[in-house]
Amino acid sequence: MSTTADTTPAGSTPPSSGRGKRPKRASSSRPLWLQLLLGAVLLGAAALLALVFAVVMLYPRLPALSELTDYRPDLPLRVYSSEGTLIGEFGVQRRTVVPFDKIPLQVREAFLAAEDSQFYEHGAVDWSGVFRAALADLMHGAAVQGASTITMQVARDFYLSPQKTPLRKFTEALMAYKIEHELSKDQILERYLNQVYLGQRAYGVAAASQVYYGKPLDQLSLAQMAVLAGLPKAPSAFNPQTNIKAALIRQHYVLGRMLALGDITRADYDAAMQAPLDVVAGQGLLRYKVDADYAAEQVREVMVARFGESAYTDGYKVYTTLHDRDQVAGVDAVRAGVLAYDQRHGWRGPQAQIALPAHDADALSVAAQALKTYDAAGSLHPAVVLHASSKLVEAVLASGNTVELSGDALRFAAAGLSPKATDKQRIDRGAVVWLQKLAKGWRLAQMPDVQSALVSVDPKDGAVRAWVGGFDYDHEKFDHVNQAFRQPGSSFKPFIYSAAVDEGLAPTTLIDDSPITINPGPGQPLWTPHNYDNEQLGAVSASLALAHSDNVCAVKVLLAVGIPYARQFASRFGLPLDQIPPYPTMVLGAGSFTPLQMATAYAVFANGGSLVQPYLIKRVIDAHGAEVYAHKPEIAGQNAPRIISAANAFLTTQMMQAVIQHGTGGAALSLGRVDLAGKTGTSQNFHDAWFDGFNPDLVAVTWMGYNNQRDLYRGEQGAKAALPIWMDYMRTALQGKPDAPWPVPQGVIMAQVNPATGFASGSPSAVSGYFLQNFPPQAIDAQIPLSATASAPAGAVSTGSGGALVGPGGVPVGTSTVSVRGQGPGTHPAAVAQPVQNPPSLQPGAILPSLGGNH
Repeated sequence: MSTTADTTPAGSTPPSSGRGKRPKRASSSRPLWLQLLLGAVLLGAAALLALVFAVVMLYPRLPALSELTDYRPDLPLRVYSSEGTLIGEFGVQRRTVVPFDKIPLQVREAFLAAEDSQFYEHGAVDWSGVFRAALADLMHGAAVQGASTITMQVARDFYLSPQKTPLRKFTEALMAYKIEHELSKDQILERYLNQVYLGQRAYGVAAASQVYYGKPLDQLSLAQMAVLAGLPKAPSAFNPQTNIKAALIRQHYVLGRMLALGDITRADYDAAMQAPLDVVAGQGLLRYKVDADYAAEQVREVMVARFGESAYTDGYKVYTTLHDRDQVAGVDAVRAGVLAYDQRHGWRGPQAQIALPAHDADALSVAAQALKTYDAAGSLHPAVVLHASSKLVEAVLASGNTVELSGDALRFAAAGLSPKATDKQRIDRGAVVWLQKLAKGWRLAQMPDVQSALVSVDPKDGAVRAWVGGFDYDHEKFDHVNQAFRQPGSSFKPFIYSAAVDEGLAPTTLIDDSPITINPGPGQPLWTPHNYDNEQLGAVSASLALAHSDNVCAVKVLLAVGIPYARQFASRFGLPLDQIPPYPTMVLGAGSFTPLQMATAYAVFANGGSLVQPYLIKRVIDAHGAEVYAHKPEIAGQNAPRIISAANAFLTTQMMQAVIQHGTGGAALSLGRVDLAGKTGTSQNFHDAWFDGFNPDLVAVTWMGYNNQRDLYRGEQGAKAALPIWMDYMRTALQGKPDAPWPVPQGVIMAQVNPATGFASGSPSAVSGYFLQNFPPQAIDAQIPLSATASAPAGAVSTGSGGALVGPGGVPVGTSTVSVRGQGPGTHPAAVAQPVQNPPSLQPGAILPSLGGNH
């Protein structure tokens, strides 16, 4: 048999079997590169069409640029002193909008060098930068380099979220083109520098300058500018307050870029690399040239009550009545007085104790972390002890600097360095202590636990000139100026003496200082007022009785005036009636008032008898510069209500001048002025210490005490604890102002009196005294000898003795009494309290005039 192959002729095609292979197609004549190119073109065309479609669809939907063209960012509430010094800022965003031409050139150059050096050369998108960033990202396999221009950042900051998605980036680029079509490059850069977030709630370069350096933008050094310019990349990572090393690394990069771009010279670069940054302590805390936190907080409360939450965003500017010099002097005086009190009463112990590693290198970082929870307070700075002995202490501050203390710097805390120190007092390694910065060097101190306050007002219109609510606002936010109701002690006495002046009391009127006992009423224990240290002055003039703060004399003046009337009279001075107790101890300061209320009351004496209302806000300006509020105060002598006569104010002031010239306020003589008047005050058991004083131009009230029920240390009366603060303040506040003796007003006459009796006299030993014109001094009835006595009716307390002596007004006062039925001399109600039977005999010659009149 033969096979098919054998029988097929040579060269012929074999028949198909049905299972053979298909014939091959002819090869394409297009080369591979052409095919790739064609594919790329098609893909590009598709991408272009998609891009055009996206642009057509998205561009019309982009937000309007009104936020940029009509730039009105959220602006915080700002509070200023009367001179325009910033003293407070409140709002979620800290921002100060600065016009382009007011932004220093080097600030602009620093930010351009760090963020977009070709800003003025490229368009909205820097395509060369995009390709560089894409290549860098491709090489590293991750996003390592950004390509956003400043215009794109503006678009993102104003309109878009920070999400890093392709759609958001595309929209950002479209917005950038739209922005550059509407705004010039300078306008865009201006918006950027005012909007960019720089950490610590600071938006814009001006706000950041205040947060990190505590000074205006135009006062920054090149080194400080470069730090700010390095912040947009990562504000928290390069924050100079929390990570100075990282901030310096970023600063060096910015300075290097500025040098490479020719913005600065090599000399500028070298100087900036070595320059100190002087970053303010405290994370995000604004530091102001004038410390007025308590007053600023008071303004904030008023503004929020008036404008609601928009007060924080609508850019209101509030100008207060505070004077820079007065406010600084007040803060310094309070802090010095509190620290002096604290130093007088010894070392209590460290603030805290922390565990430190054995090696100092490790201990420094632990200490730095622990100190972040403590803020400096004035001249006091927190520190951690590294090494301690009786002769040398080494401590590290929050700045990282170490301090060595020896000699006098350790004297105050010697008890804590002694081998006999208690556990509470002992200063060991790891102790958190306070160091006080002195003019030269440091010393160990402690954070005071006592508080103090000072407020001063202009008596002519009530404008507040200084407002210090405590030792330090960051450590104690309770405002003792207008929130602390405290017993004023003897500083309340002038109001009762003023009531008596209206009834004929003169500074030369004699008052008997002999003991007196009063029955306050059924079921109440007998009350016998005592003088400080139980001293007795005998027959003493009203002026010296007030000067020496004689309690017995003050009670007798009150009883002669009558408690109900005296209470009503004192309320005229702006002291709420419900805060004045209706019993005899009111004259010794048993009521409760704030320092601001006391300053208001004392201003009546200083301005000649008018009640002016204290005010802190002078005017309010909105973000457009329009005045939305201006305070129109009532002026003493013009439209303010008169509550006492000018003659009364003058005579009562005469007695308070004696407080300084001859009495408990004598230390104030060192101020070298003759126009000062005032009154010390110490409440029971040294619970509160006061000094309320004034001259014709200024009233100032100082207070010291504890926030709890604790008393001050024994002996810390008003003259020792509060008066030095008042003096320190007035020394500065009155500097350069002429010493003006008080003018004698109408209704006051001068006459010669016998100082032993208080009656008119023409003898060579007579002294001059001032009197109300309608209550001139009277002569003694020649027929009645001075040694005569008069018996007091049963159930009465005698307020004078020595026979039928005649006081001003011609009414006999030798038997002047306060009856059991509550009717005193004159026709108005007297004491609610009842006197005891068989009162003690009184010394001859001591008188109180009959206080007649209808009320």
